[in-house]
Amino acid sequence: MKKNDDKIDFVIAWVDGNDKEWQVEKEKYSSSKKTVANSYVRYRDWDQLRYWFRGVEKFAPWVNKIFFVTCGQKPEWLDENNSKLVLVNHRDYIDKKFLPTFSANPIELNFNKIKELSEQFVYFNDDMFIINKVKKEDFFKKGLPCDDFKEIPLFTYGNGDVFPYILMNDMELVNKYFDKQVVMKKHWKKLLNYRYGLMNNLKTILMMPYNKFSSVEVNHIPSSFLKSVLDEVWKKEEDLLNQVSANKFRTKADVNQYIFKYWQFFSGKFFPRTSKFGRNFPVGNNNEEFIKAIKGKKYKTVCLNDSEFVDNFEKVKSEINKAFEEKLPEKCSFEK
Repeated sequence: MKKNDDKIDFVIAWVDGNDKEWQVEKEKYSSSKKTVANSYVRYRDWDQLRYWFRGVEKFAPWVNKIFFVTCGQKPEWLDENNSKLVLVNHRDYIDKKFLPTFSANPIELNFNKIKELSEQFVYFNDDMFIINKVKKEDFFKKGLPCDDFKEIPLFTYGNGDVFPYILMNDMELVNKYFDKQVVMKKHWKKLLNYRYGLMNNLKTILMMPYNKFSSVEVNHIPSSFLKSVLDEVWKKEEDLLNQVSANKFRTKADVNQYIFKYWQFFSGKFFPRTSKFGRNFPVGNNNEEFIKAIKGKKYKTVCLNDSEFVDNFEKVKSEINKAFEEKLPEKCSFEK
């Protein structure tokens, strides 16, 4: 990569689940059967987006552009005239025959079609936050996305009525293109690396006797991608990715964005990074550990993973948002 071509963009996908018009549109396509894939918790708004922008401006001022991806929604406080902000409507890059969509998979699988998106980009769900200073080298090093690898048995990873099947589909696809023995021999210094720690390396070592990759434990934190990798996978599996893009909600036949991450792992197109870079916290009724992480210096990024196990949503939201406000009290340039 040329020295003057080291731009790093951020991509964040967001939906306002409180939008009445959006709710009506979603109901048109929703099955009467309640599933984890279309549960209300996948869409409810924690009113934390402003802290995402504040964290980026304070702790990652070097970011080139922020691509804010929605179905056309935007919070009233967002200053769309900010020179670093690019508003992206789903229709700007996803084939109109696949819209509207209420699944993250079509939204994420098609990111490479976003106009002017840099080769190096970091993808954030709207529940992932930068809470301490980060450098470009935390996300990309020597032109490669930074990540940590650990292989695990498929049955130990994933829950819900759809997600485990998606993980299985992901791995079936990449095993089709990558021979495990060849990959481990060629890239062993990256797939087994001191930065991951002894226990994580041990997980991979215990899986080495198996002929095919089973699954990879993916931390639910911001993901670094090369757009060219997305292009490559699309070139090889266009029919499959179009099939997934046609699904309004997640299904057992889907693949997801992890195929790009796996592709980077198995082709050696990544740079090893510590597993302690960030952490995912499942939200519950007692969130003291997460609140402590927001206020502290241990992690550079955190993820608040929503669940149905919250008895008093408004109370929990207020407690967590108070911690964010203490950490990031100053209004940023992305706010009017």
